[in-house]
Amino acid sequence: MQPGAGLGSPLARVDKIAVDGRPTIAPRWRIPDGCESLRHEARPKDGDMRDGGTEHGTGGPTNAAEVAVELGADQKLRVHLAGRWDLEDGLPSTRIVEQALRASHPPRAVTFETARLLSWDSSMLLVFQRINRLCRGLRVPVTLEGLPAGAQRLLALADAVPEKTEAAAPATRPLWLARLGETVTAGCNGTRESMAFLGEATLAFARVLTGHAAFRARDLAIVVQDCGPQALGIVTLINFLVGVIVAFVGAIELRRFGAGIYVADLVAIATVRELGCIMTGIIIAGRTGSGFAAQLGTMNVNQEIEAFVTMGIPPMEFLVLPRMLALIVMMPLLCLYADLIAILGGAAVAVGMLGQSPLQYWVETRHAIGFTSIGLGIGKSMVFGALIALAGCLRGMKAGHDAAAVGEAATSAVVLAITWIIATDGLFAVLCNIVGI
Repeated sequence: MQPGAGLGSPLARVDKIAVDGRPTIAPRWRIPDGCESLRHEARPKDGDMRDGGTEHGTGGPTNAAEVAVELGADQKLRVHLAGRWDLEDGLPSTRIVEQALRASHPPRAVTFETARLLSWDSSMLLVFQRINRLCRGLRVPVTLEGLPAGAQRLLALADAVPEKTEAAAPATRPLWLARLGETVTAGCNGTRESMAFLGEATLAFARVLTGHAAFRARDLAIVVQDCGPQALGIVTLINFLVGVIVAFVGAIELRRFGAGIYVADLVAIATVRELGCIMTGIIIAGRTGSGFAAQLGTMNVNQEIEAFVTMGIPPMEFLVLPRMLALIVMMPLLCLYADLIAILGGAAVAVGMLGQSPLQYWVETRHAIGFTSIGLGIGKSMVFGALIALAGCLRGMKAGHDAAAVGEAATSAVVLAITWIIATDGLFAVLCNIVGI
């Protein structure tokens, strides 16, 4: 090794190798005879110099962080750390150290030299940890004596108490009885919250009848516009397809008995009594109920609901009541519209597939349904509208205080509303059978 090529003088560039004092380009970092050195220098960000008095590319000295490797005759790899180590200016690559360690003849040990180190912060410790991790994987011992005293103390402090993997309790699945108890408890709590919310909503609705409810008519009009006219497109598409499907399935079976004329009766009764209100309720639950939950959940995250309470404005009347009234008013109208569209879908199949005339289909439809069936569908839709509003507002008001909780509230509102709709429709079916409707 040429005298002066050690720590007192600048080392070769990263792509240069100095062997016996002659800089050359070499494919490997190691040459058997003699010793050699490699250097990598951190580049400042955006072309700015780390030291105003130096400039890269001119061949002059620089204070940038450098990593250089040198293999001595004792087969020890010396890692030279030089310059100013600043985390904001980036870290030099440890690729040359990795190449030296992964050579065909790896070194016996790794040591550090910091004679040309001007200043350092935690960035130097990060580089050391990277090199130390690599050496551990290759089972090459590492010596810390060459590092600054402060760095040695920090590294010793970090390794003083190793992580105890056995300290953490192993994850165990609770017994089935415990899981059953947790499920029942959660169900009871949810039922209690729902009943309390329903009671508060009932009291707020009673204050509407007495004229003492605190909400703005403009808010009610906005919600009516959102859940009514703006929902006509999806309601039209879904109910028309439902009418087509019911008529098509019925026509295939009824034609076997020469009773294709009763397709109109099948579509009219099924739509007016059941499918019209149920399908419209499911559509509104997915479209509007989830929107209610997301809106109120976001207000809960932003602490707007707490602000209403602080100002003495009841959130149940100001936020929940307009949404519940809007759905109670608009669901019957949407249900009637859905019945008409579904009947038109059935007429398209009857006229186009069975060869019936539009007048014949209309006469059969009018004879099949009456005001009782229409009133039953309208009554169901009003109840479904109230349930959708309650489910959406309940999940929104009880949502957590982060974005994920708002999404969970919207999803839970849709599931809860659809569950309530189907359960209530089954209850209506039993009651209608008892009454004889």
